[in-house]
Amino acid sequence: MTETPTDETPTELRTAVRVLPIDGDGRVLLLHGFDPARPAEPYWFTVGGGLEPGETPAEAAVRELAEEVGLAATPDRLVGPLAEATIEFWFDSVRYLQQQTYYAVRVAPDPITFAGQDAIEHASIDAYAWFSAAELAGTTDPVYPDDLADLLARAVAALA
Repeated sequence: MTETPTDETPTELRTAVRVLPIDGDGRVLLLHGFDPARPAEPYWFTVGGGLEPGETPAEAAVRELAEEVGLAATPDRLVGPLAEATIEFWFDSVRYLQQQTYYAVRVAPDPITFAGQDAIEHASIDAYAWFSAAELAGTTDPVYPDDLADLLARAVAALA
């Protein structure tokens, strides 16, 4: 069953960061996964997550990069914010209103590891891939955010 937000549905407010890890070929690393409440509807999405108490967005970006895909960076290597957005979505039967900030970072395509992921990430992320702008434009798979190709172009230019 797909839930639909209503005026009566409680909404969790969340501040988050999204990270665009970019390799030397201008490709972005994306994760593939699904909402545990809707496993038959997979999608590609950017690395990132919610800020912890007292954490800056740049600190959260570096932490999320390490936890979700095992890549190391420091806040001074981040470029951005590239964009900010407020989105509303459901995940694991919870309705969120999320303010998110996007950063980019140049990375070597080191071996990616899911070892630092928490239980919900392990249960809902099943793959990763590097996407070029052309591959993003050509995929028929859902990709979030919708304007990722534009963000990728801005990230590559900012990292040049």
